[in-house]
Amino acid sequence: METSKFKTNIKCMGCVAKVTPHLDEAVGVGNWKVDIENPAKILSVDGEEQKVLEALKKAGYAGERMQ
Repeated sequence: METSKFKTNIKCMGCVAKVTPHLDEAVGVGNWKVDIENPAKILSVDGEEQKVLEALKKAGYAGERMQ
């Protein structure tokens, strides 16, 4: 499966902890990661775009797919 990248508003490890159960459920443990050091807070995911966006929304965050 192709890795998709999303620009997010996940800012810190606390945010990562909050979104973890939602993304784990949507795309599986180990199938995503967030680079909070990058100014764009890039979320890299192996999974369906719609499931990722729904999981982010459930957790209270937003994401925009990068080209």
